[in-house]
Amino acid sequence: METTISIPVTLTPGAVTEIKKLMSAEGFDSTQKLRVGVKGGGCSGMTYILGFDHPGEDDNHFESNGIACIMDKTHELYLYGMQVDWQDGLNNRGFVFKNPNASNTCGCGTSFAV
Repeated sequence: METTISIPVTLTPGAVTEIKKLMSAEGFDSTQKLRVGVKGGGCSGMTYILGFDHPGEDDNHFESNGIACIMDKTHELYLYGMQVDWQDGLNNRGFVFKNPNASNTCGCGTSFAV
């Protein structure tokens, strides 16, 4: 059963552009959706997950700026309200996570504590 929830995570236009580039690559499996989540580890305790995956039975489904996303139901409390952006500067290149739930973030921006 698919559950549609409010949009827990938003993707900025820059992030959407970069994700669409990845999705248009030759050989991309279009049955996969963008997985947003967390896992234990990293210098602050938890690390962000952002990648393509097949939906599982414990996933909630949502869409952000035309991108179909999935998230494990248990991750929403850590990520609700987060914004994913794409930085393409001299010092930073990659996805950046702006999480209002993080009590502490590391210097690399991919790890956080709650």
